[in-house]
Amino acid sequence: MSHSEDWPLWEVFLRGRRGLSHQHVGSLHAPDPELALQNARDLYTRRGEGVSIWVVRSTEVHASDPDDQGPLFDPPSDKAYRHPTFYKVPEDLQL
Repeated sequence: MSHSEDWPLWEVFLRGRRGLSHQHVGSLHAPDPELALQNARDLYTRRGEGVSIWVVRSTEVHASDPDDQGPLFDPPSDKAYRHPTFYKVPEDLQL
Protein backbone atom coordinates (compact mmCIF):
# COMPACT_ATOMS: atom_id res chain seq x y z
CA MET A 1 0.00 0.00 0.00
CA SER A 2 1.72 3.09 -1.18
CA HIS A 3 -1.10 5.63 -1.37
CA SER A 4 -3.20 6.75 1.55
CA GLU A 5 -6.36 6.15 -0.55
CA ASP A 6 -5.47 2.44 -0.50
CA TRP A 7 -5.14 2.35 3.29
CA PRO A 8 -8.08 1.04 5.30
CA LEU A 9 -10.54 3.45 6.86
CA TRP A 10 -10.56 3.70 10.67
CA GLU A 11 -13.31 5.09 12.90
CA VAL A 12 -12.05 7.20 15.80
CA PHE A 13 -13.69 7.33 19.22
CA LEU A 14 -12.56 9.76 21.90
CA ARG A 15 -13.31 9.92 25.61
CA GLY A 16 -13.12 13.45 26.90
CA ARG A 17 -11.93 14.53 30.32
CA ARG A 18 -15.44 14.98 31.67
CA GLY A 19 -17.16 12.19 29.75
CA LEU A 20 -17.50 8.60 30.81
CA SER A 21 -18.10 7.11 27.38
CA HIS A 22 -16.25 7.28 24.09
CA GLN A 23 -17.85 9.37 21.35
CA HIS A 24 -17.33 8.97 17.62
CA VAL A 25 -15.32 11.98 16.44
CA GLY A 26 -14.39 11.08 12.88
CA SER A 27 -12.58 8.79 10.49
CA LEU A 28 -9.11 8.54 8.98
CA HIS A 29 -7.04 6.35 6.70
CA ALA A 30 -3.96 4.54 8.06
CA PRO A 31 -2.03 1.41 7.12
CA ASP A 32 -2.17 -0.21 10.58
CA PRO A 33 -3.69 0.25 14.07
CA GLU A 34 -0.58 1.86 15.56
CA LEU A 35 -0.40 4.59 12.92
CA ALA A 36 -4.18 5.03 13.07
CA LEU A 37 -3.90 5.66 16.81
CA GLN A 38 -1.03 8.14 16.36
CA ASN A 39 -2.87 9.98 13.58
CA ALA A 40 -6.06 10.07 15.63
CA ARG A 41 -4.14 11.60 18.53
CA ASP A 42 -2.65 14.24 16.23
CA LEU A 43 -5.95 15.06 14.53
CA TYR A 44 -8.49 14.88 17.33
CA THR A 45 -6.66 15.82 20.55
CA ARG A 46 -4.82 18.97 19.53
CA ARG A 47 -6.06 20.87 22.57
CA GLY A 48 -5.58 18.05 25.06
CA GLU A 49 -9.30 17.34 25.29
CA GLY A 50 -9.05 13.55 25.32
CA VAL A 51 -7.99 10.97 27.87
CA SER A 52 -8.60 7.84 25.80
CA ILE A 53 -8.74 7.05 22.08
CA TRP A 54 -10.14 4.02 20.33
CA VAL A 55 -9.57 3.27 16.65
CA VAL A 56 -11.69 0.61 14.98
CA ARG A 57 -11.33 -0.54 11.42
CA SER A 58 -14.50 0.56 9.62
CA THR A 59 -15.06 -2.90 8.19
CA GLU A 60 -15.35 -4.21 11.78
CA VAL A 61 -18.19 -1.86 12.72
CA HIS A 62 -21.57 -3.53 12.42
CA ALA A 63 -24.58 -1.24 12.47
CA SER A 64 -28.32 -1.58 12.32
CA ASP A 65 -30.18 -0.67 9.16
CA PRO A 66 -32.15 2.60 9.50
CA ASP A 67 -35.03 0.90 7.66
CA ASP A 68 -35.32 -1.54 10.59
CA GLN A 69 -35.80 1.28 13.09
CA GLY A 70 -39.37 0.36 14.02
CA PRO A 71 -38.99 -3.37 14.66
CA LEU A 72 -35.53 -3.03 16.17
CA PHE A 73 -36.35 -0.31 18.69
CA ASP A 74 -39.99 -1.09 19.51
CA PRO A 75 -40.32 -2.18 23.13
CA PRO A 76 -41.01 -5.87 23.60
CA SER A 77 -44.64 -6.54 24.48
CA ASP A 78 -43.82 -9.70 26.43
CA LYS A 79 -42.08 -7.83 29.26
CA ALA A 80 -44.91 -5.91 30.88
CA TYR A 81 -42.99 -5.69 34.16
CA ARG A 82 -40.78 -3.05 32.58
CA HIS A 83 -43.74 -0.69 32.35
CA PRO A 84 -45.42 0.47 35.57
CA THR A 85 -48.90 0.37 34.05
CA PHE A 86 -50.28 -2.38 36.28
CA TYR A 87 -48.81 -1.34 39.62
CA LYS A 88 -51.21 0.15 42.12
CA VAL A 89 -50.01 3.32 43.76
CA PRO A 90 -51.23 3.73 47.34
CA GLU A 91 -53.68 6.61 47.64
CA ASP A 92 -51.87 8.11 50.63
CA LEU A 93 -48.55 8.26 48.76
CA GLN A 94 -47.58 11.82 47.92
CA LEU A 95 -45.74 12.19 44.65
